[in-house]
Amino acid sequence: WIAEKIQERTDTEFDAQENLNKRLLSLQLAFDLGEFGEEEFEAEEEEILLKILALEEEASREAEAEEVQLA
Repeated sequence: WIAEKIQERTDTEFDAQENLNKRLLSLQLAFDLGEFGEEEFEAEEEEILLKILALEEEASREAEAEEVQLA
């Protein structure tokens, strides 16, 4: 049961991070095509990167907590 819950959570986090990575690539492409300026690109890029970082930190904290529970 615990393994299933861990797997479900991991899948959800992976999907969220994958979606953010896709948004980042899309943003880069739109910038390269001249759809908006550098200032707007940098602001959007920073927002996406901060979300990715937050997901990674959350995953790390959860992994540590699960290790403590299993010990």
